[in-house]
Amino acid sequence: MQVQRVVLHSRPGNNGTPAPDNFRLEEITLSPELTDGELLVRTLYLSVDPYMRCRMNEDTGAEYLTPWQLSRCVDGGGVGLVESSCCAGFSKGDVVTDFNWPWQTHAVLKGGAVQKVDPQLVDGRLSYFLGAVGITGLTALLGVREKGHITTGGNQTMVVSGAAGACGSIAGQIGRLDGCVRVVGICGSEEKCRVLVEDLGFDAAINYRQEDVSTKLRETCPHGIDVYFDNVGGSISDSIITQMNSGGHVILCGQISQYNKDVPYPPPLSEETQEALRRKSITRERFTVLNYMNKAGEALCELSTLVKSGQVKVLETVVDGIENMGDAFCSMMKGGNVGKQIIKISD
Repeated sequence: MQVQRVVLHSRPGNNGTPAPDNFRLEEITLSPELTDGELLVRTLYLSVDPYMRCRMNEDTGAEYLTPWQLSRCVDGGGVGLVESSCCAGFSKGDVVTDFNWPWQTHAVLKGGAVQKVDPQLVDGRLSYFLGAVGITGLTALLGVREKGHITTGGNQTMVVSGAAGACGSIAGQIGRLDGCVRVVGICGSEEKCRVLVEDLGFDAAINYRQEDVSTKLRETCPHGIDVYFDNVGGSISDSIITQMNSGGHVILCGQISQYNKDVPYPPPLSEETQEALRRKSITRERFTVLNYMNKAGEALCELSTLVKSGQVKVLETVVDGIENMGDAFCSMMKGGNVGKQIIKISD
């Protein structure tokens, strides 16, 4: 069987911006002969996500992330269809997903490494298992619940950076459903601002590329900020933290503005921002969803219900073809996606 795969051709360097030519498309021969415990799967969808930039470095800077190896197949979130099985509990036609799915059109995987999923959970929209009803949705839901400290009737205002991205777009909706009276998103285009307000129900949106974030925050958050879901870090986060209320909470989910820089994770804060955190007793807690997987089953069922009922709306940017993985990844890193960046590999 002839199979296409994507390998890491070169590293951009810790201070480098990734480029499509850091990746290389190859064709290999894959034996469909299986040994006990193995599955032959056809890849349906693959995901590209900001954390993957760290995996392009020799040292990811995070103990739970392994670096991609040069000239080896890249991996990440994927969902596919079992075409043949030598593993008990799996049959031809089963839909399976994995956080470390190889970027290949077909692959032989260990049955113990993948999770069988029910298409009815997503009304047959299988790409949602990589986003809203997958690890991205879990990050948003559990991040808000575990670190946001939102209380019904608390008259709280929530701000989300990277709000039109895969995680931010869901986190803001969860914040609203959980009781925030005002949810404000920060994103990078007028179209994204429109989507956040008109489609997702955010109260306001700020285009950081065209507007002064500090000024707009004072206008859109007249009573200050109580909860901040941080996906970007950098100067935007500094501006938000400065305007937070005493006893507020920062959910440290991602720092995409810093991923091309040679800095530790989480990146260091300015003295002014650290002083604001201390003076106002603001918690700033790093959130890693892998530490909460004991709550994943119940949370995924809730996400399924919210999505199917329309209470949480899902945004996706879908690109066709494994040959476009590198382009899609680099576009996502520059904010070219609205919602989850998905690559459709096959029907």
